[in-house]
Amino acid sequence: MENRPKNIAIILASGTSERLNNLNTVKQFVKIAGKTVIEHTLDVFEKNTSIDEIIIVTREEYKNYCFELIQKNNFKKIKNIINGGKTRRESSFNALSAINCNENDNILIHDAVRPFVSDKIINDCMEALEKYQAVDVAIPSADTIIEINDNNLITNIPKRKYLRRGQTPQAFKFGIIKKAHILAEQDKNIEVTDDCGLIKKFNLAEVFVVGGDDFNIKITYPIDIDIADKLFQIKSYTAKKTKPDTLKNKVIVIFGSSKGIGKEIFNLAEKHKAKVYGYSRSSGVDISCYNQVEKALQDVFLKEKRIDAVINTAGVLKTGSLEERDINDIISEINVNYTGSVNIAKLSIPYLKKTKGNLILFASSSYTRGRKNYSIYSSAKAAIVNLTQALAEEEEEYGIKINVINPERTKTPMRRENFGKEPDETLLTPEHVAKVTLETLLSDFSGQIINVRKSH
Repeated sequence: MENRPKNIAIILASGTSERLNNLNTVKQFVKIAGKTVIEHTLDVFEKNTSIDEIIIVTREEYKNYCFELIQKNNFKKIKNIINGGKTRRESSFNALSAINCNENDNILIHDAVRPFVSDKIINDCMEALEKYQAVDVAIPSADTIIEINDNNLITNIPKRKYLRRGQTPQAFKFGIIKKAHILAEQDKNIEVTDDCGLIKKFNLAEVFVVGGDDFNIKITYPIDIDIADKLFQIKSYTAKKTKPDTLKNKVIVIFGSSKGIGKEIFNLAEKHKAKVYGYSRSSGVDISCYNQVEKALQDVFLKEKRIDAVINTAGVLKTGSLEERDINDIISEINVNYTGSVNIAKLSIPYLKKTKGNLILFASSSYTRGRKNYSIYSSAKAAIVNLTQALAEEEEEYGIKINVINPERTKTPMRRENFGKEPDETLLTPEHVAKVTLETLLSDFSGQIINVRKSH
């Protein structure tokens, strides 16, 4: 085993949420997108391959609740839950005092109420610790910062290019951050707002700054809850490039396989030795008809005795204003574009529970905002995103992974029928979307929107 420093994340969750005084709970335990804020945060560190251990720092009265959350989520890396102090500094020191590690081990200190911290930020901190003993995370300030006096008069306007907005995690070698806190304990009047401030206060080391992320917001005020909820709604992943050889002998069912993206997924999966079954209206399976979907899945299961993945690319696009369109035509489009996905999801889940398999649905770039003259299509795609996110949470305990592919404009027969010929360089190819779809099938995340862009 490689003899590398141990990487330990300290998650500070002792806040009392005085600024959220209109809520009935503290901010780290507010529920957003189906989970508490701290669950989202812990999940990022739990899944990051660089992190070895996690320490939670919280108030005594919240410890039992934290234990319940750990058990519910089956978190494996959490080694201890420590009582927090009266201040952020005291909470950090309590955690550092409880850790048994070497001087050269790496410590990341992160606010529980920053649930959007990314793997990239964590990994960049780890990389920076190979050269520096203290690392901060920050982003440029988009606003001019002014300095004022007690009379609200401007005393200084610093140059903005040198100003940054601090975020977390902050990362340190254990020896130096522990020394900083011991020195701070000897000076009870010290005033700093974060752990890097202690390093600078006692002039213990240079503090290197890595780039943060505008999405890495801190939930502090009531409006932040609304912003975070929206961010979770639009949050997207990029599927990791994986070797498709692992598709060999997987049983994959594709609805909408006769043309476009579905056809290319079928061909690519078959090329990599998967056992692929394709259905479409041209082969007698209309996904808006529950019984037809049910029979298709039953037939595959009877033959193969398992189903590893179900993918639905079937859809229709009809343009025109709502006022002018025939109501029966509207209902027919809804039944294909939304009800069809509901049918497929409901009928697939019992099979996918047996294999801890994958369900992949399809959205469209129009899901984020309704588009003139195809309101039914874009609203159905928004519904599919919500359906995916909800089902991923419902089926999480069974190991089913449910994601939604969101491609940019793609060169498909359906698009050509509605928009005519367009320059090829402006469109994705169905082959490209198929490749990303299979990469998603081989990934380990769930409940995510997978944006497919020409630069993917």
